[in-house]
Amino acid sequence: MMALLEHITVAESDVAEATAPVAGTSLPAGAASPAGAPEPAAEAQSADAQPGRLVAGRYRLGSLLGRGGMARVFLAYDELLRRPVALKRPIAEPAGPPAIGMLDEAWAATRVNHHGAVKVLDVVRDDGLNCIVMEALRGRTLGETIEADGRSAPRMVKHLALRLLDAVQAVHRAGFLHRDIKPSNVFLCEDGRVVLIDFGIACPIADLDNRLPTGAFMGSLPYASPEVLNGNRPGPASDMFSLGATLYTAVEGRSPFDRGDLNATISAAIEGLPAPFAHAGPLCPVIARLLAVDPGRRPTVEQAREILSDLDV
Repeated sequence: MMALLEHITVAESDVAEATAPVAGTSLPAGAASPAGAPEPAAEAQSADAQPGRLVAGRYRLGSLLGRGGMARVFLAYDELLRRPVALKRPIAEPAGPPAIGMLDEAWAATRVNHHGAVKVLDVVRDDGLNCIVMEALRGRTLGETIEADGRSAPRMVKHLALRLLDAVQAVHRAGFLHRDIKPSNVFLCEDGRVVLIDFGIACPIADLDNRLPTGAFMGSLPYASPEVLNGNRPGPASDMFSLGATLYTAVEGRSPFDRGDLNATISAAIEGLPAPFAHAGPLCPVIARLLAVDPGRRPTVEQAREILSDLDV
């Protein structure tokens, strides 16, 4: 187990959530962060995070929406087109391959070009750093919803699953793996859209060998697949596993493999030992298949959609 832990690097949003774009349409200097999240004093007072500062001569910064180990996301206002946006600013630009920078993230999200994936509107330079400007979404993440309201009924999770399958299919057809599907990266919009956000560690499928060193891991426990945790090459089936873990969390109100201890969580995921289903009902078989240890036994997007569509929930 210790050898396994040596190659694990938890994604930024597991250290501290940076899941925006998030709700909001106005930009007074004191605009509140979502879910009552406080702004750390050091971040709130830093020069690059001052509300009211103009970025790239166009985007007026508002409140801090999310933060992680590699980036912060701000509510901002596009003074040219007079609309709210979300601006993601790195704390420091990655040194280079295999690290994924802001341009790579923006390129991935733009190539997907689907209503179920967050829209990138612009990339600008600020103090030598590339920043991503995205649509400002109104609503909250699936993770926030589960935390506030608890588990969802199977009927609602079926609807969620079908929308997410559309988004995942668009990502894969564009030639990418998302690599970080989890409740905090699924945004439930007030207008009914279900949006996959945060392409921060997305990777071109054709370039996996160059982007991902052998044995390296970057992802989010406890949503990463067994093959990824073992340091093996991910594939589309790895995203399907993460989708299954996300759906399990939505319908059961808890993650399938989280044991409250890093070693135990990793062991449970690698060995395919989710906590027993209690509330999934007719969704149990399809979620269980998505959580199969063997990637070849997991349904494809098309197969999962067919199974779900036939369910009487």
